[in-house]
Amino acid sequence: MIEKMRKGFRGLNGGLFEKSAKADVGSSYTKLAQDGVDLMGWADPFTPDRSIPQNVLDKAIEVLNGPLSTHYTAPSGNEELKEIIAEKLSNFNGLNVDPSRNILITPGSDSGLFYAIFPFIEEGDKVLIPSPSYPNNFGDVSLAGGVPISVLLKEENGYQIDINDLEKAVSEKTKMVIITHPNNPTTTVYNRNSLVGLCDFVIRHDLILVCDQAFEDITFENEMITPAALPGMFERTITTFSVSKGMGLSGFRVGYNVTNDLFMDKLLAAAVNILGATSTMAQIACIEAFKDLSFIDNFREVFDRRRKVAYEIINSIPNVHMLMPESGFLAWVDVSKLGTSKEIYEYLIKEAKVAVNDGSFYGDGGQGHLRIVLGIYRDDEKVYDCLRRIKEALIKFQENKTA
Repeated sequence: MIEKMRKGFRGLNGGLFEKSAKADVGSSYTKLAQDGVDLMGWADPFTPDRSIPQNVLDKAIEVLNGPLSTHYTAPSGNEELKEIIAEKLSNFNGLNVDPSRNILITPGSDSGLFYAIFPFIEEGDKVLIPSPSYPNNFGDVSLAGGVPISVLLKEENGYQIDINDLEKAVSEKTKMVIITHPNNPTTTVYNRNSLVGLCDFVIRHDLILVCDQAFEDITFENEMITPAALPGMFERTITTFSVSKGMGLSGFRVGYNVTNDLFMDKLLAAAVNILGATSTMAQIACIEAFKDLSFIDNFREVFDRRRKVAYEIINSIPNVHMLMPESGFLAWVDVSKLGTSKEIYEYLIKEAKVAVNDGSFYGDGGQGHLRIVLGIYRDDEKVYDCLRRIKEALIKFQENKTA
């Protein structure tokens, strides 16, 4: 009966009949922790330790103890939350929006991302995705019946977007470009040249841009530019945001989509069919978080410290290297001289007792790489211990091969 399903679903593996190495599919990945394996593939700040600010926790408890927590919010989202998000969009993103017309609260950014893509993509539509990129960018397009087209990002260019490569990939069937900015997994913060060139490309070819900015809150050396704020782009862009990464509120499952009136009118109309209503308690608690975002500064200091230590440790491993992370709490590590990313991923679980992410899931350019989440645990030393175990294991791996 599987043939009755949409094509995009038929080839999926949810882990019930065969093991899935993807960290966010099934329960096999999380079960590794029961065997003493440290999970450095869960992009959830400080997991399993506390990340929530006290004032946000207090507000959540207050709501749970009150009458509202078991009742629906409108599918479009809490109005007060949208108003304070509009202030943030103006101050941080350079977007001046009407909170009642341009913001839709979603149950996390993953559902928001799918909902940004699905209304536009019909059977056979092609979507350009600079790659390596977030796996859902490819998967969501396929689920909608579209054809994801990887456009390779090159390490020698700092994983910045090359417009010439986009021009080679575009066709009359191309309808959309999807970017994750800052990029997951490479951590690249796309610079002004990349984004101005991308926006010009999108406008010239009359395309839609979907931009996932889940990691926007914490960047380091490079300027964070929101593409939708560039000239001519708001009317053809849907931007997906999250409170999960920079704000460390992953378990609240709150995200938000921002776009123009014409697109939003349709999204609002179908929100009850597809999204339902985001948690009432979580939305009200997030209002408290948005009132004072200074707590992110502490997260930034921690992740800045960790990226520098990771850079030193990883680049001291023979035949392994990584660029300095530009954002968030990820490391993108090239192990291609040692073997396939699956081989190294499985070896590290057994030898180092550390589970990372197999880079092959991140599209073209991902094979031979590992994504390592540096944001786990509150204790820096636990993270550094994991990195040292990875180093020892990879040195041993090479010694065994030459023995």
